[in-house]
Amino acid sequence: MSTLIESDEHKALRAAVSSFARSHADEDGGLWQKAAKLGYIGVNLPEEYGGGGGGITELSLVLEELGAAGAPLLMMIVSPAICGTVIARFGTEAQKREWLPALADGTRLMAFGITEPDAGSNSHRITTTARRDPASGDWLLTGRKVYVSGVDIADATLIVGRTEDARTGSLKPCLFIVPRDAPGFTRRAIDMELNSVEKQFELVLDEVRLPAQALVGDEDAGLLQLFAGLNPERIMTAAFAIGMGRYALARAIEYARERTVWKTPIGAHQAIAHPLAQAHIDLELARLMMQKAAHLYDAGDDVGAGEAANMAKYAAGEACVKAVDQSVHTLGGNGLTREFGIARLITASRVARIAPVSREMILNYVSHQTLGLPKSY
Repeated sequence: MSTLIESDEHKALRAAVSSFARSHADEDGGLWQKAAKLGYIGVNLPEEYGGGGGGITELSLVLEELGAAGAPLLMMIVSPAICGTVIARFGTEAQKREWLPALADGTRLMAFGITEPDAGSNSHRITTTARRDPASGDWLLTGRKVYVSGVDIADATLIVGRTEDARTGSLKPCLFIVPRDAPGFTRRAIDMELNSVEKQFELVLDEVRLPAQALVGDEDAGLLQLFAGLNPERIMTAAFAIGMGRYALARAIEYARERTVWKTPIGAHQAIAHPLAQAHIDLELARLMMQKAAHLYDAGDDVGAGEAANMAKYAAGEACVKAVDQSVHTLGGNGLTREFGIARLITASRVARIAPVSREMILNYVSHQTLGLPKSY
């Protein structure tokens, strides 16, 4: 099936999620469990472990429609997309049985910790280290993480650490499942300007002792496993941004159709209509790249998906910021009121430009990976 035209199944899924989200958008809690019960949260996870047997294509579609209805679920980027994908692809049979059915049915959540105070976008500078206890075979993790979403509501956090290669002595990335209540694993909420249900945390791991089976997959394949989670993260962030942009744009279009200052609705004036049309075009173009990235990833083309996922995330972030800005501007003073509910998106829309990787780092990636230009760092 061409990535340019959605299948009938995908159209039906999009319509079903949209209807569900619009009827539950104003609820304070329980949306995650209700969405999971309908199979939306675990749509990308393997059927044999309770999932829908789909891929990131379907999961990104779900998140986009939830966002377009004003009910985005940020943890979809983390729990099923990053953690669920990594465990499904690289976890042991025991890890799959323990985590995937629970992630799919919404009874358990998993957070993801990679960013560090002194590492930022440079994952090679990660200082969280894991060493073996020779007496017991346990792992001992020590380090810090920042901007980790939803740790307080997650049952465990998938932590990116580094272990020493016995042959070379160099450090290599590895992923560990750290239970929320593990001794030595503490968290501090970061005071954010974002108006979001999911809170951000700084984590400290002080000699956190984990059993040998806490390591996900092969100790020597850590980098491959890490990037298996980062491509879906970028695609899902694009879906999050596109959904948010669509939501803001819909509010502005509704307002522009009805708001009459002189004899005609303000939407009849090109100064109002054209920027909204441009915002719509940008969102549609970003969605096409997101769909391409998702299809490439689901087809097993990790290299092709890496390029497309980065470009999708870049395009969606830019389109979202512009759509939100133009939507607020369309409403004028009303755009800054709580009543109309889009001013809060001014801050939220910036997230798609900043996280999980900045637009400048994406431009770096495209410059040297796609265009073959020399690196500046």
